[in-house]
Amino acid sequence: MGGPVFRKGSGTVPDGYFRWEAAGLRWLAAASGGAAVVEPLEVTAHHLDLRRLVFVNPDPAMAEAFGAGLARTHDAGAAAYGSPPDGWEGDGFLGPTAQPLRLALRPSASWGPFYAEQRLLPMVSMAVDRGLYHRSDTAPFETIARRLMSGEFDDGAPPARIHGDLWSGNVAWTADGGVLIDPAAHGGHRETDLAMLALFGCPHWDYVIGGYLAEHRLDAQWPERVALHQLHPLLVHALLFGADYPRRAVQLARRYQ
Repeated sequence: MGGPVFRKGSGTVPDGYFRWEAAGLRWLAAASGGAAVVEPLEVTAHHLDLRRLVFVNPDPAMAEAFGAGLARTHDAGAAAYGSPPDGWEGDGFLGPTAQPLRLALRPSASWGPFYAEQRLLPMVSMAVDRGLYHRSDTAPFETIARRLMSGEFDDGAPPARIHGDLWSGNVAWTADGGVLIDPAAHGGHRETDLAMLALFGCPHWDYVIGGYLAEHRLDAQWPERVALHQLHPLLVHALLFGADYPRRAVQLARRYQ
């Protein structure tokens, strides 16, 4: 195989978990001129071997170049909102190997219904089942879901090729720049990746978004949708980690009532 290798392994993950990740990595890497992606070397039912990366501290120029590359990754597009990466069929997975959540992937023609039906409402239902919310707490999410399904937040943008779990820890900074790792890749809205990077903090964020906007302009209303895109990752974190995430998700949801 040659070169240093990093192995991700687990004997308890759902069937196909590592094949799903490898398919996403290859799909993201196929974007012409896109952000760099860690190279998958070998995949089995119980492990995924990746080219080992050497980490460095990022600088503004690296951040700006990463932002531009991410825009080109998104520009490579997808067949539909909710479409899986090439080489994968069915639902995917989201979250750590110790506690993966199923990621619904049913192709949809528009973003609003996709986000409401396959992202927000399933997470809210699971949160109620696990006792994180009472039924009376879910009204803000249900209001947003109705607005989403009406198409109110659709901006006419075509489906983008997104990483799908792009918090700052899934950007590995190397001497060659930012490298995407640990994706939940699928067809989605480009603002989803940007909103998640902003949610949990990203080194030199102003340069990242500057590089992105220099490559691909967003409409003037995109800052108003950032919190909307952050609801799903907050609900995922509420389910996985509890802590203050359930309250934060409700606070964000109330902005759209």
